[in-house]
Amino acid sequence: MSWDHELARYVVIAFGLFIIYVGFLMLFTPSKALAVLRKAASTNLINYAEITIRLIPAISLVVYSDLSRYPQVFFYLGYFMIATSVILYLIPRRLHHQYALWSASLLSPTKVRLISPFSFLLGGFLIYAVL
Repeated sequence: MSWDHELARYVVIAFGLFIIYVGFLMLFTPSKALAVLRKAASTNLINYAEITIRLIPAISLVVYSDLSRYPQVFFYLGYFMIATSVILYLIPRRLHHQYALWSASLLSPTKVRLISPFSFLLGGFLIYAVL
């Protein structure tokens, strides 16, 4: 396995662990999770940092896709994340922030807790697919 594939594998594992951490945040402190969502794109620094950081696991999914247990899932998920990141770079930051605020307004702490298992499943799936 080449160094770029190995690096991509570890990035995907770290991303999976992060998604699992987010699941715990959603389950045990849903108000904090909602507060984080409300801050999305609230400043130029937060907006462009979150989009740029999001590209790292997206590219890693594509790079490692052929070696994963689910090559097509990794390939398409990675490119979906890349495409949506490019779109987020192009739309006005204020629009992105308004969407984050609107999304947070739809979610109660109970709803956030109810959807937290999907974070555990996604994070676990990502890790399983590269081990």
